[in-house]
Amino acid sequence: MSAGSRIGVDIGGTFTDLVLLTGGRVAALGKTLTTPRDPSLAVAEGVARLLGEVDPAEVTEVVHGTTLVPNALIERKGARTGLVTTRGFRDTLAIRREHRYDLYDLFLELPEPLVPRRLRWEVEERVFADGAVDLPLDPEEVRKLARRARRDRVEALAITFLHSYRYPAHEEAAARVLEEELPGVSISVSSEVVPEMGEYVRTSTTAANAYVQPLVARYLQTLEERLQAEGIGAPLHVMLSTGGLADVETARRFPVRLCESGAAAGAIAAAFSGSLAGCRDLLAFDMGGTTAKACLVEDGAPLLAREHEVARVYRFAKESGLPLRVPVVDLIEIGAGGGSIARLDQFGLPKVGPDSAGAEPGPACYGQGGVQPTVTDADLLLGYLDPRFFLGGTMALDLEAARKAVGRLAARLALTEEETAAGIHRVVNENMAAAARMHAIERGRDVRRFALVATGGAGPVHAWGVARVLGIPTLVFPPSAGVASAFGLLTAPPAFDFARSLPSIISEVSWPGVREALDDMARQGRRQLARAGVPAREVRLDLAADIRNRGQGETITVALGEKLERRPAGQVEDAFQRAYLRLYGRRPPGVEAEILTWRIRVRGPEPAIEVTAAAGSGSSVKGRRPVWSAEKKGFVEARIIDRYRLGPGETVRGPAVVEERESSVVIGVGGRGRLDHHGNLRVEVDA
Repeated sequence: MSAGSRIGVDIGGTFTDLVLLTGGRVAALGKTLTTPRDPSLAVAEGVARLLGEVDPAEVTEVVHGTTLVPNALIERKGARTGLVTTRGFRDTLAIRREHRYDLYDLFLELPEPLVPRRLRWEVEERVFADGAVDLPLDPEEVRKLARRARRDRVEALAITFLHSYRYPAHEEAAARVLEEELPGVSISVSSEVVPEMGEYVRTSTTAANAYVQPLVARYLQTLEERLQAEGIGAPLHVMLSTGGLADVETARRFPVRLCESGAAAGAIAAAFSGSLAGCRDLLAFDMGGTTAKACLVEDGAPLLAREHEVARVYRFAKESGLPLRVPVVDLIEIGAGGGSIARLDQFGLPKVGPDSAGAEPGPACYGQGGVQPTVTDADLLLGYLDPRFFLGGTMALDLEAARKAVGRLAARLALTEEETAAGIHRVVNENMAAAARMHAIERGRDVRRFALVATGGAGPVHAWGVARVLGIPTLVFPPSAGVASAFGLLTAPPAFDFARSLPSIISEVSWPGVREALDDMARQGRRQLARAGVPAREVRLDLAADIRNRGQGETITVALGEKLERRPAGQVEDAFQRAYLRLYGRRPPGVEAEILTWRIRVRGPEPAIEVTAAAGSGSSVKGRRPVWSAEKKGFVEARIIDRYRLGPGETVRGPAVVEERESSVVIGVGGRGRLDHHGNLRVEVDA
């Protein structure tokens, strides 16, 4: 094994996926059941299997994606957290903001704040919106609060003062006092975590960061120790929600930036493979064992959002959860995963998810004690999965157990087992397609002009049905799609996003002040990337700003290139005009633009990775078996293709199932697939 070997590890709700790259090429793949009580156990076990006879000392980097942060926020398994804030703002977390997900519900249910009211404390300090100090901070008052926090056994503290994004000195002084008085207590400061306007969302984000900080710190330490026990001394890097990589120290300071860590890796992998297949505008569709997600990719890069919401009371209702003002890949959770449970709702209609069988006990066909019908059980009955070749034959599926589980639901519906399985499959596809279509419409895009790139263990099984509903004519199936998120971790560059709110209408902007703020963010970014091993000469900057028409409530984020030009007002105005017209078609006349927040993304170079398809050997047809066809509304005889024997340029006509160890590609009647030189199977759908 040559130098430059890297490992990608993605922990999902059901499986932990691993990829080993050597010299920029895929050398080995691994998949093991996730260990929910201690996810690092599955990582250690998977790494040991992945390396085999290879010397662990030759590994130069381990890249990790995790769902630890959102799970902790959803399950309320974080630290005992306190909040220190400006007098009069103790109840910001409870008051929230004016948005209501149901205007007419008088008993609207909202998530409880992460910090209970008795642990939210006020201090006498005040800063005006322009950054001028009205009332100085008294350090002795903070010292008294520290003693109170000690009595209340607080494990983490969030500090959020009014307008600290303009004047952070009070927060910094309070943090110094608290660190001195409370050694071992994690402290999150809003002017570091999210120096942006919006008192509620800034407080919510900082509180969430503090809440998960001790948990993430312990987890990363345990993970590093387990990797070292396997003989790996290479640095551990973690994927952020934007699809960029950060060192462990950054992840410990800003764990809230990991809220979509694992999901972002799937979008990055889809963008990478789509570009190789000649599709730079695409819908990334990632369906694993627990959930499915979708993301729009334009010109080879996933769209980003500046805010994310977790722990929703109602799964798909915006403003029913905890908002986090952190940049994320603009994902939508669009439905169920392979382990999602099928049942009848209160009206007697079939429903799939959101409850999942997870890794323990898993679907009924796993033979681990599960008895409820899941999507994987349905797919097995429909012929899409081979019970003897699941995970390459390392895990046999129990067809009779799946039949019994689905049969119980079929009896209640007065349908056959196969009809019920087909209904489960169709419900999942229709729900995911509807959510993906709405996601695209809300962003002013027509999803029919995008290709669909399917990843995840279940993504290639369901992509054909989803694409038919959406009217998408082109599908791309990357090689080893079942571990694509782990592979995506290895394609990502080191990167970090910074923001600073400096509100002003364009005609009144203090451009020297803006340039100073941008330079400061760039310096911080270069230092951060230097810790990840990126030389200063290889650092690149992407500039953007949140802008709105004066008087509007919401902004749009406008890309501004690599830097401000000599005449920045014109540059910003023109970019905003183009972005606004694209979204809304017209702009109100005579209204000046207002800039609220400046943003910089600091990134390093993308790693060099070579993906080439091996030459085919012998016939790729393994056999034939009955497979359910939605087009024919019944079973049809389908060819079963061994993907490892397909050669570049070879074609596959549907109906067919193309099998590999980590997933199976379903091609329906009227589909034509062709393997390209990078191993991507590109499928065109007949109109």
